[in-house]
Amino acid sequence: MTAGLTARPSVLVVDDEALHMDLIADTLGDDYEMLFAHEGEAALEIAAAKVPHLILLDVMLPGMDGYEVFRRLKADHRTREIPVIFITGLGDVAAETKGLKMGAVDYISKPINPAPVRARVNTQIDLKLTRDKLSQMAATDGLTGLANRARFDAMLAYEYSRHLRSGADLSLIMLDIDHFKAFNDAYGHVAGDNCLNDIARAISAVVLRGTDTVARYGGEEFVLLLPDTHLIGAVVLAEKVRKAISDLAIPHKYSSAKHVTASLGVASCGRHKMTSPWDIVIQADQQLYAAKADGRNRVAPVRSNELPQILTQR
Repeated sequence: MTAGLTARPSVLVVDDEALHMDLIADTLGDDYEMLFAHEGEAALEIAAAKVPHLILLDVMLPGMDGYEVFRRLKADHRTREIPVIFITGLGDVAAETKGLKMGAVDYISKPINPAPVRARVNTQIDLKLTRDKLSQMAATDGLTGLANRARFDAMLAYEYSRHLRSGADLSLIMLDIDHFKAFNDAYGHVAGDNCLNDIARAISAVVLRGTDTVARYGGEEFVLLLPDTHLIGAVVLAEKVRKAISDLAIPHKYSSAKHVTASLGVASCGRHKMTSPWDIVIQADQQLYAAKADGRNRVAPVRSNELPQILTQR
């Protein structure tokens, strides 16, 4: 996306009648990005991949009907929050009532009347954007802009359940700023907040995958949740994060390095048997304290034959 441009909200239209799709496209196309599907399976695939802001869903579809599409949308964590407006035949009160009872936000009657369709869609898009903004605020740390503890807890539960189902690797990095209380005492809380923000940006610049979660865990602690990442890959990333923080060269007279540094602990579900999602947090925290005990400004020690060469080249 080009810098300075805001993407338009998107609307997925699911209808097997080309005339109706064309009319809806003409009605909404100037204001929204339009997506189209002619049957249920395609609609589910597009919804999961694109996550539109709103779905206009015809009740009568070939094969899977609109009610079953709706049920499957709500059963998928990727699409359950997308509002759905059912499209029904004129005067089909039973279909309208069933759709609303299932959880649809509104209905549109055929034949399509452009003015009320535009008004109803605009209302639901505005509501969705407001809900999204509130949800984002609730999941964001107010100081750093990273995910907050609540968001991390939710993502940990989800990724751990996915790990149990698929056996995919799951790793976690716990990070603590070294001697941060002494930094705050020496330089003041405003400087402390600036330091936290600088470190948050440094971490985010290293952790580039959209599937990873970087969160402020509390105080001067940060956590990185890394799905589909083996222990060695997590250790390599942890070392990059450690170096990025050190390279900021934020003065710290009470640090042995004379600038701000961080200690990091790494754990992986692939290396140890886990019985709950919190086991990986506990193990990463134990590794973090091992890193501190070993002199700080380092990634926690693990067996030497599991470490990449990068850890010997600091």
